[in-house]
Amino acid sequence: MLTGKIALITGAGRGIGREIAKTLAAQGAMVVINYNGSEAAARAAEKEIIDAGGQACIYQCNVADHDAVKAMITWIVKTYKRLDILVNNAGITKDTLMMAMSESDFDAVISTNLKGTFNCIKHAARPMLKQRSGRIVNISSVVGRAGNAGQANYAASKAGVIGLTMSAAKELGSRGITVNAVAPGFIETEMTDVLSEDVKAALIQAIPLQALGNTKDVANAVAFLVSDEARYITGQTLSVDGGMYMG
Repeated sequence: MLTGKIALITGAGRGIGREIAKTLAAQGAMVVINYNGSEAAARAAEKEIIDAGGQACIYQCNVADHDAVKAMITWIVKTYKRLDILVNNAGITKDTLMMAMSESDFDAVISTNLKGTFNCIKHAARPMLKQRSGRIVNISSVVGRAGNAGQANYAASKAGVIGLTMSAAKELGSRGITVNAVAPGFIETEMTDVLSEDVKAALIQAIPLQALGNTKDVANAVAFLVSDEARYITGQTLSVDGGMYMG
């Protein structure tokens, strides 16, 4: 259980981030729902958690903004006196083949997905170091391990997250802070809902378990990695992809 723990989940207004927030709150954590786009979605996630008997609040912040992230972490520590769990889930996609990809689209994805993860780890590490404890989980992707046509920017950002995870694990481990990554495969979310049935069928054929994953599959993996049961696991990337990548 996570009773008494303070958890920050970035990009938690919808999709995988929202399910992670709900799962950690159900286990007793006070959850800070970070969002950058839709306040309505973040408010809905907050209400869902509170209605279920959990604790939650929302905080707007673009994780690509170094100073804004510092202000967010400072507010959390000032308000709740500590920060025990950080889940770096915020991410965007701007897909197209490399020959057609603009510099701005490449930079935007790297800034949010990779630099945003760096910003959050850097500022969250300070209170965790003082506490001599903490759990950090970074959401990567199967395409960060296997690549994918039309997603060079996204794949590069998610591969970078894995390297960042291992480096941070080595830097912070001596103070009782674990840093791990979760690499989801194709998960049923709003993004996959728009795919045609033919496209979904083709995706499923590439998955050994012959099914798309769901957000709860990812949230359960995160919940394990932030628990006391995972105290001796750090610097690892846990694939939640139905067997798509077996490297």
